Amino acid sequence: MLALDLELRQGGFSLHGQLRLDQPVSGLFGPSGCGKSTLLRAIAGLIRPQRGFIQLDGVALLDTAQGIDLPPHRRRVGLVFQDSQLFPHLSVESNLLYGFRLLPTAARRFTLAQIVDLLDIGPLLPRRPRHLSGGERQRVALGRTLLASPRLLLLDEPLSALDEGRKQQILPFLRRVRDELRLPMLYVSHAINEILSLTPYVAVMEQGRILGQGLFAEVIRQDHILGLARSLGLENVLRVTVERHEPDIGSTTVRYDHHQLHLPLSALPPGSETWIALRAADVALAVQPISGITIQNQVAGRILGLRRIADRMVVEIDIGVPILAEVTVKAIRDLGLKEGDAVYCLFKARAWQYLATAV
Repeated sequence: MLALDLELRQGGFSLHGQLRLDQPVSGLFGPSGCGKSTLLRAIAGLIRPQRGFIQLDGVALLDTAQGIDLPPHRRRVGLVFQDSQLFPHLSVESNLLYGFRLLPTAARRFTLAQIVDLLDIGPLLPRRPRHLSGGERQRVALGRTLLASPRLLLLDEPLSALDEGRKQQILPFLRRVRDELRLPMLYVSHAINEILSLTPYVAVMEQGRILGQGLFAEVIRQDHILGLARSLGLENVLRVTVERHEPDIGSTTVRYDHHQLHLPLSALPPGSETWIALRAADVALAVQPISGITIQNQVAGRILGLRRIADRMVVEIDIGVPILAEVTVKAIRDLGLKEGDAVYCLFKARAWQYLATAV
């Protein structure tokens, strides 16, 4: 179990964190710059808070009142960064064994063969990091951290530099670490779907403060946290009621604000409420309903606002609740869309994810 209460100031930024995590895997999410990485570095001993304590399984890693501040190597906390930070001059095998060789034999929880098999990196062992893909580098970085036999694994947005395809390749390996090694994990990301693929237990952070923690389906019911969740990674979160199931065609119909959506088949009983999420990039816009198309979820709405981010346009639309769509600047210009215009939002059924489903 991880428990902490600390205050940390760096320049004009201040962090006040209070957490008590007693689940095998917990997630921490919030917008960029809110202090997630700073909090992880404090837990790992790379940053010293001005006040507070950090305890892991009842053992004090930091206690400013008692003058306790264990150095990083004595905390036995593993930290996987956004970028792999592999040693470029060493082979994959030498990178993996770097921390392992420094451990006394009795302290080694895993063997090289066990981690290589778990992460399926055997063919990579003789290579140098420059010859690896981004996903391969992150698997090697994860393996190196695991071979250092940490008591707690901290993952600091380890998939943020990867495209969606490579993320989906890495997540199963993280689930294997969770299920087979049973190593306590704290997973940080601004993508809530990423977190919920590993655990339903989350803490929410904004502007250096922990806003809430617990089961996502319960925490997200708080209005101020729901608004934050909608903004993370340009995702959309809706509270819906399950209406009916059609197992023969693999479909579940849900309802929100007098609208229906057809989603993949769910095991939730009719009448139950749940949260579903959709990335803004998975929302297509049309100026009229489209027939003769496989996308059957077509919901009328009105544009509330548009803003440009690099070469993309983020469009806020009122479909009974505000949602975001991320489309190209060219598409907006070609359609001549502007604030106040009526549009239709098109959603593929399988682009929606049930967020409250147990993992």
